[in-house]
Order: sequence, then C-alpha cells, then structure tokens
Amino acid sequence: MSADAVRHGAYVCVSAARETYPALATAPVTALAARVGLQNEFAARDGHPRDAIAFLRRVESTAGQISDEEVSQAAVVIHAASNDGGVVSTFCEECERMLANAARVRVLSGTVQPMRYTGGAMHDFAYARQRAQESGESMPNAFLLPLRKLPAWWAKDWMERHTYFLPRYDGEGRMASEGHALAAAAGIPVLMRRTYRCDPPSRDDGYDFLTYFECADADVPTFHAVCASLRDVARNPEWRFVREGPTWRGRRMESWSALWTSSGTSPTTRAR
Repeated sequence: MSADAVRHGAYVCVSAARETYPALATAPVTALAARVGLQNEFAARDGHPRDAIAFLRRVESTAGQISDEEVSQAAVVIHAASNDGGVVSTFCEECERMLANAARVRVLSGTVQPMRYTGGAMHDFAYARQRAQESGESMPNAFLLPLRKLPAWWAKDWMERHTYFLPRYDGEGRMASEGHALAAAAGIPVLMRRTYRCDPPSRDDGYDFLTYFECADADVPTFHAVCASLRDVARNPEWRFVREGPTWRGRRMESWSALWTSSGTSPTTRAR
C-alpha cells in the first residue's frame, strides 16, 4: 500500500453458477461488513460514508481490449472503501475465504492519491461541480471500467503526461484537440466518478486504474457519450496509450441477500 494514499478501495468480483445463488444469499457478508465497520453506500445522501460498502448486481458487460472473464462474468461486485487500508484488506481477505467454496472471487484493489499537479482553475473545472454520491434509489446505475496504460505513457515525464488533459492549439490559436478534461466535461455534473490507482502498478495482465461511475437512469446516455468522447483519439489523444478491460454495468442493491434473490433483467455480454 502506498504511504501517500488518502483512501483505499477494492472491488470484489464474484462469479457463481445459478444453482449456488441460494447458498450465497445466506453467506454472512453483511455481518462481516458490520464487524469491520462498513456502512452501506445505498443509503448515501451527500457523499460516500467514510467506511463504505456497496452491493452491485450485474446487468451486462461490454468487452474491452483486455479480455478478463473474472470481471466481465462477475454476477455481483462488492465495493469496500476506507481511509484505513487495513479495514479494506481484512474485509476482502475474509470475504474471499468465506465465498471460496461456492464462487470464484477476484479482488481488484487500489488507492486514491493526493492531487499533486491539479491547479486551482482545473480543480474548479473538474471538481467544483462534481456529482457527489447519492442513494441507490436516485442513482441506481453502476459502471466499473478497469484500465491499463501502455509503457510508452509511463516513459513520458509528468509534465508531458499532464498536457494530454488540456486542449491543444495550433500555431493560429485554433483548438486541435480537446484533451481529457473537455472530452469528459459533459459528465461532471451528472456522473458520480471514482478512480483508484492500482498499487503496485500493473503487470502485463493487470490494471493501472480502476474507474467507476454511478448515475440516474436518465443519465446513462451521458455516460456512454462521455466514454465515446474519451475514446476518440482525435478529440482526446491520451487514449492512444489506454487499453480498457471490460465495462461492467450493474445495479446498486440495498443488501447482500438482494443481490441473489431479487428479480431483474437477464445479464448479457456485448461486444463494443
């Protein structure tokens, strides 16, 4: 774990055969969460709890450039987060042990790092209007999208990497590309967003960032439009250096048992 981390988080991806759902519904995950002090994000009103847990049920997944069935085929995802890394690691380790006989479990973990290079103007642009987490009733949609950046990206110094987040202009002052900030701007007021940096950085089969979004039903088209803008390398050259894992879409649920017992649409897997 990074000593600079200001928050620790993990996504516990659980894959299981349907015949095991009744047994999984009775697993004491809720009791484990209570024992380590995690509060349910489903009831959030104005931002996430300090020590948080969320229960997400799969709706569909869309294949990315990185094939990862442990993410794309996960029936549910549990999010756990705390300023105390020990709380998150204890929950994940015990949860994995608890479910091992009935499901396949994959843990993706990371940290929130301090803002080192964000100036005042950019902070106001990106964060002053940022959508805080709300209840699972008002913002029921969840999207988990893990990313890897190519070695060529990390070979650049931090100043050059920073330029990819800003618009670029030609010699006549005309905007040549929007950069990350403008390409994603439509999502700032409507998408709750969260990014964890993986620590240590990815191997060839790992991820560098775990990105996550929540939104109301009416704002799902905005999520997809923002993703399309970011993937357009003419608008956002940064994405030349990005490789995406699956985009996992889920529904926020009020409890662990509801993940396995509530009715819903049949999960699907789509090609992008």
